[in-house]
Amino acid sequence: QGQLVESGGGSVQAGGSLRLSCAASESTSSRTSMGWFRQAPGKEREAVAGIWTRTGESFYGDSVKGRCTISQDSAKKMLYLQMNSLTPEDTAMYYCAAGNSPYSHPKYILSPAWYNYWGRGTQVTVSS
Repeated sequence: QGQLVESGGGSVQAGGSLRLSCAASESTSSRTSMGWFRQAPGKEREAVAGIWTRTGESFYGDSVKGRCTISQDSAKKMLYLQMNSLTPEDTAMYYCAAGNSPYSHPKYILSPAWYNYWGRGTQVTVSS
């Protein structure tokens, strides 16, 4: 059974930074795509960043472009999300996901429909 475990969330002031981590099991780490999604209360799940695991090509949601960096350490089966210049609008539960995107294209990599393994989430709260 695939397993993803997030860590690194917390409370931070606006302008601060956080680094989220996701530990993947053997079965989830072999997927073609991995990503970070977030969901705030009353809002739909939103793609933050995704990566084509074969090459490391990455894609970002419009709301975080220029402020976030997704990376992977395949040997350690880890996925990371470095978030900088955080604002209160970044407050949400952040989820790590693994899936089988057919292509390295944001249409697929940033779509939750192509992910079938999800972690339980880590909360990020940004205060003004």
